[in-house]
Amino acid sequence: MGSCFVDRIGELIELTAAEMVALSGLEQRERSLRRGAVLLREHDKLADMFIVRRGVLMSFVLLPDGSRQILRFLFPGDLIGVSSLVYRTSTESIAALSEAVVAPFDRALIGTLIAEHPRLTGVLMALHEMERVILTDRLAALGRTSAKVRVASLLIEIRNRQRIDDRNIGASFALGLTQEEIGDATGLTSVHVNRMLRQLEEEGMISRAGGRFTITNEPALIRAANYIDRSSRIDLGWLPAAK
Repeated sequence: MGSCFVDRIGELIELTAAEMVALSGLEQRERSLRRGAVLLREHDKLADMFIVRRGVLMSFVLLPDGSRQILRFLFPGDLIGVSSLVYRTSTESIAALSEAVVAPFDRALIGTLIAEHPRLTGVLMALHEMERVILTDRLAALGRTSAKVRVASLLIEIRNRQRIDDRNIGASFALGLTQEEIGDATGLTSVHVNRMLRQLEEEGMISRAGGRFTITNEPALIRAANYIDRSSRIDLGWLPAAK
């Protein structure tokens, strides 16, 4: 298996051989996780950062009432523990949503990467901003949109993110989330999530079978989700040339 981080960054820019070597050097170790295993807990002391190599993980926080708010989903090539570049302890908890493999590395390696490959610094900034915008979109949805919009938007978001890793994914995909997990990401109860999924199905936008979802009317689902395709608006023309 090659470097997932190289593949992820390679979706954004054309990497030089030296940049590929530098990025792949972050994935020299591996750690396997079972579904449900906790990689990091909020307030844990941070020593390593991680790159997702296989599977899907989630970032979440526990609220004062004991409920869980899922902040984001993490796929192969995504960075975990970026807050360690700023804070001594973790600002979120990370758990595996499937069988997963992560590559741990010392955060000091990011400093080396910045010093030796300035262009990659800009790409890391861009990745961080892309994740911030996704989180901002979800925050806006939680505060100002209906349950139907939240669920529809999440389905499109997960399918589109999976497409980055597998270009063969079309209308049909495995969501890999329970209704409780969908609820924790959208601020809904599992009962309400079930009701919204049934409604989307009855309206001919999706179908479900054997744990897989099929988007049967994508334009209608996009309208229902008020979905904005941020990926089509990415512009990294400002990046300097590689050194």
